[in-house]
Amino acid sequence: MESEKHAEAAGCAEAGPVFTLAEVGKRNSSREAWFVIHGRVYDVTRFLEEHPGGEEVLLEQAGRDATESFEDVGHSSDAREMLKQYYIGEIHPHDRKKEGSKFLVNMANPHLRSTGLRFNVSLLHVG
Repeated sequence: MESEKHAEAAGCAEAGPVFTLAEVGKRNSSREAWFVIHGRVYDVTRFLEEHPGGEEVLLEQAGRDATESFEDVGHSSDAREMLKQYYIGEIHPHDRKKEGSKFLVNMANPHLRSTGLRFNVSLLHVG
């Protein structure tokens, strides 16, 4: 039942191009804002000014996996339907996090990055 909810949120019958988290991570500004929800990549750049919660909410999530934040807000079925039009592809299987995981490091997003100390973190996902 949960996977049906995820498929409904994605709403795309066919898989699109495959992107890495590094590629998504570079799209974290008002000029280009991408994020991942349930393993699918969305380009929400043209929706930034229309988002009911404000542009800042989307920019905080841009360039990373926004699944948890998207689900925590409790978006309506209308919002899930609207999301479909921004779908541009899938996240690379090696970059997918396990459902339920609450930990994801993305140093490419300046909203999440500390100034000064920087860590390179290698994550291995065995599925």
